[in-house]
Amino acid sequence: MASLESLRFLFITGKGGAGKSTVAAALSLALADRSRRVLVAQCGKDRLSTLFGSPPIATEVVKVRERVWAVVLGRDAALDEYGALMLKSRRISRALFENRTVRSFLRGVPGLNEWAMLGKAWYHSVETLENGQPRFDVVLVDAPATGHGLGMLRVPKVILEAVPSGLLRRDAQQAWGMFADPRQTGVLVVTLAEEMPTNETIELFSIVRDELELPIARLIINCLLEPVFSDAERLQLLRYQRAPLHEISSEADSGKAALQAAIRRAAREQVQQDNLRRLQSLGAKTSSLPMVFEDPDRPSAIERLARELSNAVKLDD
Repeated sequence: MASLESLRFLFITGKGGAGKSTVAAALSLALADRSRRVLVAQCGKDRLSTLFGSPPIATEVVKVRERVWAVVLGRDAALDEYGALMLKSRRISRALFENRTVRSFLRGVPGLNEWAMLGKAWYHSVETLENGQPRFDVVLVDAPATGHGLGMLRVPKVILEAVPSGLLRRDAQQAWGMFADPRQTGVLVVTLAEEMPTNETIELFSIVRDELELPIARLIINCLLEPVFSDAERLQLLRYQRAPLHEISSEADSGKAALQAAIRRAAREQVQQDNLRRLQSLGAKTSSLPMVFEDPDRPSAIERLARELSNAVKLDD
């Protein structure tokens, strides 16, 4: 498996609320710090401008940091943009895609909007400058949450199985070849060490590995708490968890509020430990990010997380 630093396309997905956009922004800074030209392509509404501290980001590629660019992949705009790229003419594309009948028909084609967004992101990963050099070294797709993200990943394969020869099939075939190549592409899964996100991550791994046969580049476990208690201390505190406080020995009477807080913390740490073991059993390369107690949407928090991720992007031994 290639390192994150050498890949050209990273598809970032995971359970909603796990911090995909935060990880995408932080990873882009970590890669840029290693002299990579990075494009972050966000599906849906713009959150990246808040994370980068930049002006609002729309459907045109804009520079947000040194060696970092960003773009929003809106459904309708991506269809127009991808159509222009595919037809090699924005004028012809507008004449076709702005036709009300054509647009109504296209909206009824299963997966086409998803492919337009993914296809536009893929196009940027192979886009070249006039001198023949790649415009970007790596494209990070801040994809939808697990269910919709998997649907987006499935689309090129569906096109290959169902669509006859033509421009659409040609692009899907080239993109799928790149997505399946672990030297160029990887799926990066973001999760939390909690029960529901862990369950969803285990299912996601099964589908990506077994059904789609795509390479998983790394598992990022976000928002990890630094343990306060040892295993023995945690076990002792959890014995109090089910006991009414008035039954706890008088030695603890003066600190019952503190004891309640300690019990809650110990329970949370135990849940984290149990789910970390389940996630580690997946056998993926894993990196972790600490819980950030300041506003995680602030650029300063993203810069801190980028430093935490710096080791994850280094070339493997």
